[in-house]
Formats: sequence, structure tokens, C-alpha cells
Amino acid sequence: MRAFHSLLIPLAALLVLAPAQAQKKRVAVLDFEYAAVHDSASALFGTRVDVGKGIRDLLVEKLVQGNVYSVIDRSAMDKILTEQNFSNSDRVNPASAAKLGQVLGVDAIIIGSITQFGRDDQSTTIGGGGFGGFGSKLGLGGIKKRNAKAAVGITARLIDINTAEILAATTAKGESKREGTSLVGAGAGGGSGGAGVYDFTSSNFGETLIGEATHEAVNGLKGQLEQGSNNIVTRKIAVEGLVADASGNTLILTGLVSGLGQSLLGLTSIVYLAFPAAMLMGGAQAAFMTMTQTVTQASAADEFRGRVASINTVALGGMMAILNLVNGSLADRLGAHTLLFWEGLIFAGIVLLSLFAVTGRRVYGRMPAMEAQPA
Repeated sequence: MRAFHSLLIPLAALLVLAPAQAQKKRVAVLDFEYAAVHDSASALFGTRVDVGKGIRDLLVEKLVQGNVYSVIDRSAMDKILTEQNFSNSDRVNPASAAKLGQVLGVDAIIIGSITQFGRDDQSTTIGGGGFGGFGSKLGLGGIKKRNAKAAVGITARLIDINTAEILAATTAKGESKREGTSLVGAGAGGGSGGAGVYDFTSSNFGETLIGEATHEAVNGLKGQLEQGSNNIVTRKIAVEGLVADASGNTLILTGLVSGLGQSLLGLTSIVYLAFPAAMLMGGAQAAFMTMTQTVTQASAADEFRGRVASINTVALGGMMAILNLVNGSLADRLGAHTLLFWEGLIFAGIVLLSLFAVTGRRVYGRMPAMEAQPA
């Protein structure tokens, strides 16, 4: 028997399809271009460090902590960058970034440049470097001319992936609250004699003078980018063609026929009447389940679609066997005909009641068409 299983379908559909008004805008953040500060950063750390990647990682961490953006995973983005042969020069090219954003399936893409990274007075380091990473780890990057604060300047642009239009242009500067002879002193972490690897998101880096300035600049950038999120036109999935029938009268009709067909089956004990009633119930039930699954999948955001499908399958499919045990027990007590009749009516009643629910009316087309949530 599938009666109890049937009762779950409209209820689960309404729960899964509940509007997600607070959906975050989906963005990708590219490594920041840092050619202008390459030499000063190398002198500061005593080795070559990709500060563009470091700034990007720190910005992503702060954006994720907010409630505005959902940021695409770096490993997925790096794979696409490799496949698309995306060069470093494309980091600040809005047109190239927009094309990449389309491939990644995001609403917008963030690109930027580092304009300042070092001492606020631009004084130099004498004898920079370290021994096997000793200098870069402990911040003994040479002798400074005098105490100075650290200063970091960053610019970023929020790019529309469809038009390559700049939706927001932001500039932020950070300055350390302290002064010192070494901007990466005591515990900056990472780096060895050849290539420096610094984790800009670590607490050790944040405690350094350059770390203080970097965090302040990135915090300023984050705030401005979040304000610019209102300019993003959210990408929508065109679901009308996929669920045109499922979003109107057909979905209601198949649900009602499924329930009433089951009640009809429960009323008759004559084979030539029971057989067409069973076919009517089964066909309508199969159509209703397929349409419900289609609407559920088309209405879920891309990043949640797999999880929604899994929950839907387990809830509506996995529970069928367990609930059939309950049906069998009730049939022993009430009789199969009685059980089929009443459960069929209850199912049809739930379908009718769903017309009074806000989400149900959106699905059935009784209210303005439901827009798919962001991809």
C-alpha cells in the first residue's frame, strides 16, 4: 500500500518549497593583482609571497562570516581557472572575469588590486632576508631606518557576470595602531629560505603590524562590497518550461485523482471495477510524484539541490516501507477497503487544503509566478 506515503507528498513539497527570501548572493573572489607592491612585499617578508592570494583568502573568510554573500569554494574555482587557461593578467580584466563568472554559475565576481603594502613612510629595509626561513618566521627582515606603522591599500570591483558592468568600485586602506622596526615581527609564521607561504587568515599574522593593517583594509573592503550587493541582479533559473504543467491545474488534478481513485478502489470489490480504479490511482500518483519532484528540484538553489534531492528521496521513498507496516496493521484492524477509502479522502483533502497555503498558491499559479531562488 502507498496510502501513508501519499499523504507525505504534498506536505513535504510545501515544506521544501517554502520561500527563501534571505538567500545570499553567490559570488566568486579572484586572487588580487599585486604587481605594484611585489618588490615591497618581497622585501618585507624576506622572500617572494603571493600577497594577492593572501588578501583574497582573508576577504573570503570575512565575507563568509557575513550574511550577504555565499562564496564559491576555492578548489572548484581553481579547477575552472585551469580549464579556462585564466592568466594572472585576467585578474583585473572585467570582461574576462565576467566570462569566468558565467562558467562558475555565480551572480557576480569580485576582482581587485593591492596598491600599498608595507611601511606608511615607504622606508626601505637594509639587509632583508633570513636564514632558512628564520628571518621570515620571526620577522627579522633586516634593519629598518626608523619606527613606522604598517599601511595596506586595496581596491576591488564587483562585476556583473552578464554585462561585465562594474556594480561597485571600492577602495580601502588600513593602518596598524602600533609602530615598530619590523612589520612582520614575532610570530608572523610561514616562509622558508626559498618561497614564502603565509597564512593571512591566521591569528599569528593578525598580531603583526602588517597583519593589523591588512585586517583593517579588508574589513573596510568587506563593508563596501556588502553595500554594493544591492546592485547585483540575481541570476534566476528559468523553470517555467520545466514545471509549466506542475505549477498549475494539472498538479492539483493529479493529486485529487490520486486520492479519489484510491477511495474508489476501497469502495469496490468487483474486479472489473477495481482494476481501472487501481490504474487510475497509480497513474495519477506517479504523475503527481514526478511533478512534485520536478517543482522541488527546480525551486532549490544550485548549492542546495543535491541535498534537497537526498532529503526528498529519503523522506518520501525511504519511509514508504516503514509506513506500509503501519498500513498493514491498520488494514488488519479496520479492513483494507475502509483504510483505502478514508486515506484516499484524507489525501485529496490535504491537496485541497494546500490551496490555502501561500506556498501552495504560488506553486499552483494562484498567486504571481514563483521565481526560482539564486543559482
